[in-house]
Amino acid sequence: MDARRSLVGVITIVALATVPVAGQARQPAPRGGAATAPASPRTPWGHPDLQGIWTFKTITPLERPAQFAKQAFLTEQEAAELERIALKENTDEERPKDAARDVAGAYNDFWFDRGDKTVRTRRSSLIIDPPDGRIPALTPEGKARVDTRAMKMARPAWGPEDRSQFERCVTRGLPRLPGGYNQNLQILQTPDSVVILYEMMREARFIPLDGRAHVGSNIRQWMGDSRGRWEGNTLIVETTNFNRQHEFRGATESLRLVERFTRLDADTIDYQVTASDPATWTASWTAAVPLNKTSDVMYEYACHEGNYGMPNLLSSARAEDTAAAASSARKP
Repeated sequence: MDARRSLVGVITIVALATVPVAGQARQPAPRGGAATAPASPRTPWGHPDLQGIWTFKTITPLERPAQFAKQAFLTEQEAAELERIALKENTDEERPKDAARDVAGAYNDFWFDRGDKTVRTRRSSLIIDPPDGRIPALTPEGKARVDTRAMKMARPAWGPEDRSQFERCVTRGLPRLPGGYNQNLQILQTPDSVVILYEMMREARFIPLDGRAHVGSNIRQWMGDSRGRWEGNTLIVETTNFNRQHEFRGATESLRLVERFTRLDADTIDYQVTASDPATWTASWTAAVPLNKTSDVMYEYACHEGNYGMPNLLSSARAEDTAAAASSARKP
C-alpha cells in the first residue's frame, strides 16, 4: 500500500513545473569523469531534477576495442569517422533471401534504433574503470557459468530454461546498457522516492530515498532491491538482493550495483554504474553512459512471458532433434 501511495505521489509531482536555479548555466563534463552541477535544474523541493525521458543509445562500445587499446579518448577525427560509419550502417536493408538467416535474424535494420554518436567525452569505451577499458577477468566459477549458458544457447533448446530471461520476456534485468532498440527511460521524482520506467520490457524500479534498510536476504527479485540517497548533486542508488536466476554476464545473486546520476545540464545526465560480484569477476568495474534528453515518447514493448514465440521455438527444436535422430539411424 505504501508503495502504491508513493507511486501516485510520483505521478502527481510530474505535473508540477520544475524550478530552475538562478543563473543556470551549462556545465560540461570534464574529460574522464562526471561534472558537478551546481546550476542544474531543481525540483520544487530542492533536489536536482532528473525527471523526463532520456535515451542511452550510443555507438561507443562497452569495452575498449583492440585498435584503441592504449587510448582512453578518441580524437575528433576518429570520433567523426566512427559516427560516419555508424550512420551508413544504420540504414534499412533488404530481407535476407536465405530463409534460415531471415528467421534467425528476426529483424532487418528498419526495426533497430541504434545510436549514431559517440559519448560526448569521446571515450573509446563506456568502461572507465579499470583503466584499460575492459571488464576484469572472470573467476573460474564465473567462466564455467558463462560457458554453460553459451552452450545452452547454441543448441536446440531442451526447455524454456535454456533460453535467456530476456528472450522469454521475463525481464531485461539490471544494469541497462546500450543495445539495439527501446533504449529510453523515464525518471519520476517525489521528495522521498524516485521511479525509473524502462521502455525495454516496461519494467519500473521504485527507489526509496527515506533511509530504509534493504529487504531481508531471503527476498530476491529480478531487478534487485534498490535504495537511494543524495550526495550533493548526485543521486546514488545501491541495488542488492538479486534473484539467483539473474543473468547479467554470468553474475550471481551476490551482484551489487552502485549507480550515480548527476545532471550536467538541461540535456544530459552523467550516469555511472559500478558492478561487483566476487563470485563472477576478479575485480569490480565501472561504466559511464550518457543519458541524453529526448523528445521521443515511451513506446509499448509488447513482450510477455508465455507468448507464442516460446512454443514455436521449442517445437522447432524438437523437429531438429527428430531430424537428427532419423539421420543417425540411416547411417551404416
